[in-house]
Amino acid sequence: MERGVSTESSSLESLVQEIGEAVLATTETVEQLTGHMDTLAKQVQQQGYQIFALSDTVQTLAENQDATLERLAQLTDTLQRLVAAIEDPEGSA
Repeated sequence: MERGVSTESSSLESLVQEIGEAVLATTETVEQLTGHMDTLAKQVQQQGYQIFALSDTVQTLAENQDATLERLAQLTDTLQRLVAAIEDPEGSA
């Protein structure tokens, strides 16, 4: 009877050891995944900052383009008046 108990005890020890190893392996995997998730979170945050900066730059470019187009319209109007004055010097007098 003692031999059966010893065999059963040995089987239980082996099972407990396997469970312990599985728990350790799982813990290591979870720690690695946590590290990867932290890295991904930082990358996503950095990309968010980059998108914000890009949006701000595009907004500035759009505003500059509007100002440039307005100035170009003024210049075109001035040139048209200058050409008209050159073509008809008597009409401007």
